[in-house]
Amino acid sequence: MQAAAVMEETNNATTIEQQPIALINGQEQVANEQQPSSPTSVATPTSTTSGGTGNATPAFSYDDLFPALPANTSAQSQSGASGSTLARVTSSQKTHIVHVPCKERKSTESEKFGEGESKRICQQITKETGAQIEIVSSKNQSLTFLIKGKQSELLDARRKILMGFSTQASRQVTVPREHFRVILGKGGQRLRELERVTATRINIPSQGDESEFITIAGTKEGIAQAEQEIRQLSAEQYKKSSDRITVPKVYHPFIVGPYSENLNKLQEETGARINVPPQQVQKDEIIISGEKDAVAAAKAKVEAIFKDMEKKCSTVSVEVAKPKHRYVIGPKGSTIAEILQLTGVSVEMPPNDSPSETITLRGPQVALGNALTVVYQKSNSVKSVEINAPHWIHKYVIGRKGANMKQLEEDCPNVNVNCLEDKIKLEGDPENVDRAVAYLSEIINNYEENFTFEVMTVNPSYYKHIIGKAGANVNRLKDELKVNINIEEREGQNNIRIEGPKEGVRQAQLELQEKIDKLENEKSKDVIIDRRLHRSIIGAKGEKIREVKDRYRQVTITIPTPQENTDIVKLRGPKEDVDKCHKDLLKLVKEIQESSHIIEVPIFKQFHKFVIGKGGANIKKIRDETQTKIDLPAEGDTNEVIVITGKKENVLEAKERIQKIQNELSDIVTEEVQIPPKYYNSIIGTGGKLISSIMEECGGVSIKFPNSDSKSDKVTIRGPKDDVEKAKGQLLELANERQLASFTAEVRAKQQHHKFLIGKNGASIRKIRDATGARIIFPSNEDTDKEVITIIGKEDSVNKAREQLEAIIKECDEVTEGEVSVDPKHHKHFVAKRGFILHRISEECGGVMISFPRVGTNSDKVTIKGAKDCIEAARQRIEEIVADLEAQTTIEVVIPQRHHRTIMGARGFKVQQVTFEFDVQIKFPDRDATEPVEVLTNGGSGENGGEEGQEGEQQAEKEPEQEPVRQCDVIRITGRIEKCEAAKQALLDLIPIEEELTVPFDLHRTIIGPRGANVRQFMSKHDVHVELPPSELKSDVIKVCGTPARVAEAREALEKMIVDYEADRADRELRSYVLQVDVDTEFHSKLIGRHGAVINKLRADHDVNISLPKRDEPNDRIISITGYQANCEAAREAILEIVGDPDSLHREVVEIDKRIHPHIIGHRRRTVRKIIEDYQVNIKFPSAEEQTNSVTIIGKPEDVENVKELLLGMAEDYERDFLENVPLTPQTIGAFLTSSGSGSGEGASENGFVIKDAPWEKQKNLTAPNTQSQEDFPHFAAGGAPVAAAPITSVWGPKN
Repeated sequence: MQAAAVMEETNNATTIEQQPIALINGQEQVANEQQPSSPTSVATPTSTTSGGTGNATPAFSYDDLFPALPANTSAQSQSGASGSTLARVTSSQKTHIVHVPCKERKSTESEKFGEGESKRICQQITKETGAQIEIVSSKNQSLTFLIKGKQSELLDARRKILMGFSTQASRQVTVPREHFRVILGKGGQRLRELERVTATRINIPSQGDESEFITIAGTKEGIAQAEQEIRQLSAEQYKKSSDRITVPKVYHPFIVGPYSENLNKLQEETGARINVPPQQVQKDEIIISGEKDAVAAAKAKVEAIFKDMEKKCSTVSVEVAKPKHRYVIGPKGSTIAEILQLTGVSVEMPPNDSPSETITLRGPQVALGNALTVVYQKSNSVKSVEINAPHWIHKYVIGRKGANMKQLEEDCPNVNVNCLEDKIKLEGDPENVDRAVAYLSEIINNYEENFTFEVMTVNPSYYKHIIGKAGANVNRLKDELKVNINIEEREGQNNIRIEGPKEGVRQAQLELQEKIDKLENEKSKDVIIDRRLHRSIIGAKGEKIREVKDRYRQVTITIPTPQENTDIVKLRGPKEDVDKCHKDLLKLVKEIQESSHIIEVPIFKQFHKFVIGKGGANIKKIRDETQTKIDLPAEGDTNEVIVITGKKENVLEAKERIQKIQNELSDIVTEEVQIPPKYYNSIIGTGGKLISSIMEECGGVSIKFPNSDSKSDKVTIRGPKDDVEKAKGQLLELANERQLASFTAEVRAKQQHHKFLIGKNGASIRKIRDATGARIIFPSNEDTDKEVITIIGKEDSVNKAREQLEAIIKECDEVTEGEVSVDPKHHKHFVAKRGFILHRISEECGGVMISFPRVGTNSDKVTIKGAKDCIEAARQRIEEIVADLEAQTTIEVVIPQRHHRTIMGARGFKVQQVTFEFDVQIKFPDRDATEPVEVLTNGGSGENGGEEGQEGEQQAEKEPEQEPVRQCDVIRITGRIEKCEAAKQALLDLIPIEEELTVPFDLHRTIIGPRGANVRQFMSKHDVHVELPPSELKSDVIKVCGTPARVAEAREALEKMIVDYEADRADRELRSYVLQVDVDTEFHSKLIGRHGAVINKLRADHDVNISLPKRDEPNDRIISITGYQANCEAAREAILEIVGDPDSLHREVVEIDKRIHPHIIGHRRRTVRKIIEDYQVNIKFPSAEEQTNSVTIIGKPEDVENVKELLLGMAEDYERDFLENVPLTPQTIGAFLTSSGSGSGEGASENGFVIKDAPWEKQKNLTAPNTQSQEDFPHFAAGGAPVAAAPITSVWGPKN
């Protein structure tokens, strides 16, 4: 079938290419056959008169009455196609054939074309790549795949097909590790392309793996091609070189130059890459890499610069106060680079952790004086002042949406303002700083005099009641008293903070205290109810729970949602009411449990209809009498189980009645078959698939195996007698097959060697099973002999498996033992995390066994067992780890304890990521350890955490008098010093901040999305928490909380959304322009067109919406156009062009015989449509119900007049040539022939007619056709007798 489908598609493609020629020839033929004539000649036979007298019988031409059928032009079209040369239409779709021989297939099991596992794999490949795949299987079990699609899709599909259907070989290629990055390419792109082209899978060792072997898996041809490409890439890398040169660190700035100008120039001139260590890294070595000639040239130039500056340079030192050093350095060292560019002198700064204030200038002697002047200017260019301001006033100083800061920026430009704990720090130009101090001091004094704050300690469980639904209570207090109310949870304290005018704060405190006192008198109780009963407790549409709530109106009952996955129902309210409600709920649960007993009754499918009964009478009766709920499977469902729900005694009664119906109607029998228990698992099959297929094939019989504890060998079969016999035969046949494949052999191996035989995750033993087909069973914990391994299967399979096992056992017996000394203090590192490090060493070193001494023995001897080479490799690896542990150190970083949970992340994910990335150990302190630590200061986060994270160490230096740090704030990091510092910075970067962003309120709904889907996706994508204000506030402020980097990403995303929203809103306003056009209702149908073609084309061409009025609207002439203004005006012009100017249109009514109307209209309105298109008028004919001859013509006067004359002429011709000679009987050819007699012309009636040049006149042996003959005049669609097989000798001649 598939091969046929391919051939058919090829033929179709040929037909498509020849089709244009056939169309051209068809057009030529039609054009040659058309004759110019008046419209009346379309369906009117041509008539002549004999003798010229008026009473003569009209004679009609045979060819007019019976025109010949069109000739078959297919042969002509094909012949014409061969002689013409036309351009072929090509496609981007390609076709590729992949052949997989039988010997290279993964599986040779017989499958139908495209079915089974092969079909599933092909469908999956089509879904992943987009290519179309057809599969053909030949008799020798080889596979052929026809792949269609784009070139890239073909390559992907070919690779996946070979991986899925062809046996995969593998080969290892040795490549230096430094060449791996070239093979990978940018982002692994080159490796992916190589895999796609060669249809292989290439595995490159990870960074932590020291191996130089690259593994290639795939077909033999693909492996060879991939190996060639890899070796070629590696060979190109061997041509490149690198060199190192030592230059004192103080001369590096002259080699790099200001803003890296010298370094970039050197790299451009030589083509080599020059790596100069950063200023903060104290290394003298410069690395140069690239082509050999380029490296030599670059090295010579670098050495020349160094030697030249070494001769010229002198130094001078200057003392500058430590706080002013950063003004000399500038942002990211820009000021130092500027001094170097202006004067040619390098500025050397002391380290940040050094107390030294000496700055050294190095350069030519003549330039040192100028450089010294510039350094003094830069150090004295900024003034720094601190203003005392309580922390709670800072936000008022900043102002709403930063208004005060914006004003300060306008009045005092270039002044940097930093809010510290209880101070505000200003830096900038001295004059501007003084003005800024005066401005901010006035604001601070005003708020200290008129505003205050109060802190109330509140139980956290009262928060939701104090806040109210959607913040109603708190928002009311804010609006009425003009205060700010915030809930604070930090350092184990739960406070409510009230800020604002003094009188407002006092009143808010009184109201909140009153609310808290009331809440303390209430009772809260948790009721544990199985969550499966929650729906029953709620009842249909909440009826049952509503009854309980009505009885206890002061009690709040909270039932968890299905997503919460909890059994706890919460009650809250007055103590007495809560206790009563609790009792009622438990009583309701008990009633529900008693009426929720469920039992499943298997009833054969063919008896379900008898259980239901006629019109459901039986099942209804059982339900009513037993008060149970009975659910039957759907009609198309193959399940046979009927589920009964209700009270236990009622359910059992209903079960008996249903089973009684089945037993009365059927010959249900039960038989037992003896099968050894050891064959049960193989007969049942994986997941019960085999036994299920037997039950389904045998009419759904029930087959039950005894429990493993019973030690019975009897299998029970229950069902109709014939089906039971069939199932019994199949079970016995399967048991015999299993018995033939039960040859057994035993192999002995030491118990400690069993894990080497099994391998990692059973890999070794699985390999033996797959290769031999035998089943290998190792002794269990209950077996007394722990060394016997049992092999089961066919005899040859068992012998092969035994040989392989004995070879492995022989290798294991040659295992030796070695020792290595490890200081006991490091033992814990190796055995921690369930021995993760030991497992990894064992895997890397051939599966050796490593045993550490027991805890408390104080021994340093570690035993290693395994092959000699593996023992040596494991010893070296352990010694390397110990050396690393000896070099480890521990540093401390201070981060407020309230941020620890955020830094750790969900289930410690974030801190684990830092630990893994920097190879360090991080220990968090105990939350309850609140003792102060005098010797430590804040390591960069300060009390404000993320709000000051960008200036960490500088603030610590400038604020020596900080409050003591607590033990619970100190995080300890252990590892190599450079990795510890990097991990410390990573932790500081995880401290969250909260930022308020201004987003138009109208956009909030879009941000939230349907049921909050968009905002959840936004928070998940950017790893932030977004808090939107309540809708009734209509506030534009959105709070975003997260790490600084994540908050910055979220801010950029929101700003982009705002820009898109504003652009969309502006576009919607432009597209909402409405234009109205007054058009007479008679032209509406013309404007709509056939099946709406005209109006749809107008809408599509002008991108507008055109709305026509409904029939019952009072102003039914107005047509509305909505869209862009220019498009609306263009659409209006197009409408007026179609319907014309109403003032210039002329209407005229013409009287034409109603019998002629169908002739003028033509078949499917073709004739009248052509007239309308040619003359641009509108013609209306009366409907079938209207008994009138009036035809209305509307259009320009001259066009109306022309159409009028045309219609009258058509009517006159038709009336003259046809209607006058046709009787009032049904107008058929049979009627004319019947009325004309035999056709000889003699004795014909006056209303008859004569047919000239008929076939029976040309041949003497033929007579005129008989109008009563079924053969000469068959009835259409009459369903008459079948056509005779013999040839018909009719006067009409042979059939076409």
